[in-house]
This record gives sequence, structure tokens and C-alpha cells, in this order.
Amino acid sequence: MQQESGSTPQNSDSVVSFQSELPAPLQRAMSSFIETHPNWDQYRLVQAALAGFLVQNGIESREITRVYVGNMFRRETLLHGV
Repeated sequence: MQQESGSTPQNSDSVVSFQSELPAPLQRAMSSFIETHPNWDQYRLVQAALAGFLVQNGIESREITRVYVGNMFRRETLLHGV
């Protein structure tokens, strides 16, 4: 990804939004999971899944690992056992 001349670089804490089509069975499974796990939402689930995939497939990045662990083991998850 290239930046235009004179633009400021994005820091590692910036957020990028994207839209993606999902196969219906995947969307239904995601909705079912979220309904039964109230402290998860679509954003947390997608972030955890994507970060987990990258970590499991050899991406060695502290930032990505933090995103994965942070989403999997949020404080409210530990407190409520969900």
C-alpha cells in the first residue's frame, strides 16, 4: 500500500473500515454465536477471527497478537464466564 507524497503515515492504532459479502451459512453461524454470547459483537468476532488466522499462519506481529488476545480474553469475558 503506497501513500501519497506529503501525507501523514497511519499509526498502528488507527481503524480501517471495510465491507465484505459473507456466505449465508457463515452469517447465520455468526449471528447465532453473537445471540448466545452477549458480550461479543460482529466487530469483535471478525477482529478475533482475522487476527487468529494471521497469527496461526505465521504472521509475527506483536500488534496482531495483541488484537487476537485482546478480543479472545476481554476482561468482561473472564468476569462473566462467557
